[in-house]
Amino acid sequence: MKIAFLILSFLFLIILEITRVYFIMPFPGSQYDETINIAYWIHKNLFWLRLIGWLLIAVSLFLAWRNAKKSPRFIAGAGLSLYIIVFYFFNFRMLAEKMFIQPQEKIFSTLTDNKIPESKLVIGITQNGESKAYPIQIIGYHHQVRDTVGKIPIMVTYCTVCRTGRVFSPIVAGQPENFRLVGMDHFNAMFEDSKTGSWWRQATGVAVAGPLKDSVLNEIPSQQTSLAAWIKANPSTKIMQYDPSFMKDYEDLEEFDIGTIKSSLEKRDSASWKFKSWVVGIYNDRSAKAYDWNELLKKKFIQDSLPDLPVLLVLEKDSVSFHAFNRMLGTNAINFEWKEETQQLRDQLTGSLWNLKGECTEGPLAGTQMDRIQAYQEFWHSWKSFHPKTKKFPE
Repeated sequence: MKIAFLILSFLFLIILEITRVYFIMPFPGSQYDETINIAYWIHKNLFWLRLIGWLLIAVSLFLAWRNAKKSPRFIAGAGLSLYIIVFYFFNFRMLAEKMFIQPQEKIFSTLTDNKIPESKLVIGITQNGESKAYPIQIIGYHHQVRDTVGKIPIMVTYCTVCRTGRVFSPIVAGQPENFRLVGMDHFNAMFEDSKTGSWWRQATGVAVAGPLKDSVLNEIPSQQTSLAAWIKANPSTKIMQYDPSFMKDYEDLEEFDIGTIKSSLEKRDSASWKFKSWVVGIYNDRSAKAYDWNELLKKKFIQDSLPDLPVLLVLEKDSVSFHAFNRMLGTNAINFEWKEETQQLRDQLTGSLWNLKGECTEGPLAGTQMDRIQAYQEFWHSWKSFHPKTKKFPE
């Protein structure tokens, strides 16, 4: 009985180390259930749980050694060795913050000195007249990069397993906050703030556990385009460069942009409405809609509506850069036709021509600007997980 108690005590410690990581990393079966509250409880009480485990082991060893048996010594040695191995791997190799390190150097260049291929996808941001481009290949490894654009602090984030790029203000309750990558929830990256220890979901900016649960980070408008398309629209942009310390990690994501990466967690399913299919997601006032990427590739532009939001989606000639606009002008929802040869739009109300910035360049509405809509390219499983009532286009 004493031997069994000793074995169970070691198992308690070993299972504790495994489950604290299992629930928040993409192990088989770990990301489908609602386990975030359990994971957070273990995380916050880890010290005391470990202490209980070691006290149980100490008591069982004391009782066993009183009988001067040799078997407890062997079991204690074997259990301790196994625990050390498990502790090392689950605390120094498999934790998210140990696998994905923040950049040591944040290098930005102008177009003249740029080393990033212009075919690469970027998350582009413009604030107060300053524009910057953050290659997804770089952000995808680091998961988050802190910076300023137009003197405004920002946190550029990306989760390659959900294919979600988001830019947030790192200001929480009026104070600048630091975040660390702590794990995943439903395959989406989670960050922990340094002051309250709350966990924040990357795809939505919502705190899912901790003292600030249900709080929401302020999102900063961004676009996903090819670097070439971003430079064309923002010729004075600064471009984030590769950090020499992480070249091997960036190389592992070389084919992520086009979806042919080997990793099953990050590879695209080319069919529509599959787990890893690409969609463009738009959210407006509690209404959400997902647009099939294959449909956008085929048609080049899509006109649709969410409640109180007439939508125009346009795909550039490079087949990777997309734009979403509100086609409501005044009291009219304008319909458009696409001119492939000139990469322009013609509105059916006045016959005016519009460019891919949403600007009317010729005709009665010249000088008019359509409002840009925040839209995201991501995996279908991600969009439907965090927008469970989403509609699909086409139905």
